[in-house]
Amino acid sequence: MAIEELFVSEAKHRTALTAGHVVPEFGRCVQCGICSYNCPIGIDVRRHAWMGQPVKRSECLTCGECVARCPRGVLRFANTDLFEEKA
Repeated sequence: MAIEELFVSEAKHRTALTAGHVVPEFGRCVQCGICSYNCPIGIDVRRHAWMGQPVKRSECLTCGECVARCPRGVLRFANTDLFEEKA
């Protein structure tokens, strides 16, 4: 692996974190609460996963702790449009 490839993947990772939100796969969550426990802000990610709603809160740091700690891989990042119109 070339040194340039390391920087490209890091840049893609940072872009995903700044322009995304956490999305759960509805129905796979077993309500263990590990995601909420590891959230540094204290967002109830478990509730969002149970309801099948993405975490689109302004307080969310998109640090990835909930995604990384989920033992079942229920959570993932998805790109979001920061200027989308709300209905």
